[in-house]
Amino acid sequence: MYQAVVFFDLDGTLMRDDKTVAPSSVAAIKQLKANHVLPVIATGRNVFEVADIMAATGIDSIVSANGSYVAYQGKFLSAHELDKDLLADVTHFANRQQQALAYYNNAGFALSHKDALTVTNYRVLKQRATIDPAFYQHHHINFLLTFDPFVGDQYRRRYRGHLSFVRNNPRALDTMAWGVSKAVGIHDILTKAHLTNVPTYGFGDQLNDVEMFDTVQTPVAMGNGNPIVKKMAAYVTADNMHDGIKLGLQHFGLI
Repeated sequence: MYQAVVFFDLDGTLMRDDKTVAPSSVAAIKQLKANHVLPVIATGRNVFEVADIMAATGIDSIVSANGSYVAYQGKFLSAHELDKDLLADVTHFANRQQQALAYYNNAGFALSHKDALTVTNYRVLKQRATIDPAFYQHHHINFLLTFDPFVGDQYRRRYRGHLSFVRNNPRALDTMAWGVSKAVGIHDILTKAHLTNVPTYGFGDQLNDVEMFDTVQTPVAMGNGNPIVKKMAAYVTADNMHDGIKLGLQHFGLI
């Protein structure tokens, strides 16, 4: 039986700025597991994007794509897929705005088309993007990137009650089924894995961690975090470049 569950965001939290995991964090996670504490990744990224991080850390449970695809101990647990008719409508609307979409599932992704924002985005992520405007028609899709560099109000107004949006980078909006967030994925793991009576912790740094912080019992913000996230935290640890994960876990006696 697990003594606690700790959820870790990736970018800016478990990962350093160069997208690697600090040796101190890898060692801390190993100690967590030895102490019968379950580590879980909770990220806006999809599973295929973080396979190397999961292998490096030994973490096999994940709340991915902001809660829209969840795996527990290496096995599929839940997914919140987007309706094909809704995807077609979003695609037509984005095309009229001359804006791109990226269609995602746990195994891969494709772009509706390439433009300056998408080129920059995938250069930063160090990923190669395939162009396939019909990708959503032939694959299950649980997550979109909506490439709107502004506030995204046009999408929020049009798809209220159908899609949820959160700004996770300056180029695009993370887009999920209405009501889906990291909180939903966390709830899926805790209920379906029978862990609802176990103490919960969450480490994060950005606005897509707000729902996670509202859900776990003890939210921990990174020193490099957004001021809103820091204000919500029970504790602010060091930043992602200076052993913030290890020090935060030590602070609460988890390692």
